[in-house]
Amino acid sequence: MKKIEAIIQPHKLEDVKNALTAIGVEGMTISEVRGHGRQKGHKEVYRGMEYQVDLLPKVKLEMVVPDARSADAIQAISTAARTGKIGDGKIFVFDVQEAIRIRNDDRGEGAL
Repeated sequence: MKKIEAIIQPHKLEDVKNALTAIGVEGMTISEVRGHGRQKGHKEVYRGMEYQVDLLPKVKLEMVVPDARSADAIQAISTAARTGKIGDGKIFVFDVQEAIRIRNDDRGEGAL
């Protein structure tokens, strides 16, 4: 099993969710987060004063998928989240040793 974490632009969330649903990814956790990568934020003007916004709003998606589905999920996220501009985000992939459904103690891929 693989855990996939994706940090994306907030306005691309619906596109990514639809792409994942279309390939059969059923469960995911979505969090609103703030951060920056290489773009280091941007400058804004408020009431005539210029200030630096260095922590930009992002959305973090987390999901655990069977090994056989991970490449499809990564491709779906990458395609749906891409704008071609700086700040599109990142995808991280981790190995998952075990998954356990609390309700009935299902284990492994059956718990997904």
